[in-house]
Amino acid sequence: MARKTAGKKKSRQGQLRIVAGNWRSRLLQIADVPGLRPTAERIRETLFNWLSPRIHGARCLDLCAGTGALGIEALSRGASRVVFVERSQVASEVLKTNIASLTESGAEILNTDAEDYLRRPSTEAFDIVFIDPPFAADLQRELCRLLAAQGWLADDARIYVEMDRDQPELLLPEGWQELKNKTAGNVRYVLAKN
Repeated sequence: MARKTAGKKKSRQGQLRIVAGNWRSRLLQIADVPGLRPTAERIRETLFNWLSPRIHGARCLDLCAGTGALGIEALSRGASRVVFVERSQVASEVLKTNIASLTESGAEILNTDAEDYLRRPSTEAFDIVFIDPPFAADLQRELCRLLAAQGWLADDARIYVEMDRDQPELLLPEGWQELKNKTAGNVRYVLAKN
């Protein structure tokens, strides 16, 4: 997974701070899973500034959700629904506890592999998708391919992808357009649309 990123604001050890929205500054637990790391607050703030015109009422998919930082931030800022897909049982249970503490009804947590989830026929189209897998797994390209091939995206959806800055540039599926590409510390993050 990612190394520490430069400029990351510090939350208390083992806790995730929600940056903005209804639950601004709320601290949530982070599962004790080796290598699990939330997206840095600085990166989340930039990402959601990019998404601000689209987030209210959006249907979101948080693949390789881990701590749920991206999906929870989306809910806090007005997304109507977030499906969290996380393979780790421990991380999924902590995510369920965190969501329950927020008394949020727009969240669905699925304890399954992201690739397996995307390979099945789509049941809904998402407006925003967050892709933040363990960096060493190098799943970003395949997850993007599956999103495009299986009909998981609404028209003009936004797809956020996070990766190690040393990974090769992300090859997007045909017809997708890169909107933003930034680095912060050891993390490169890309926003694209279909």
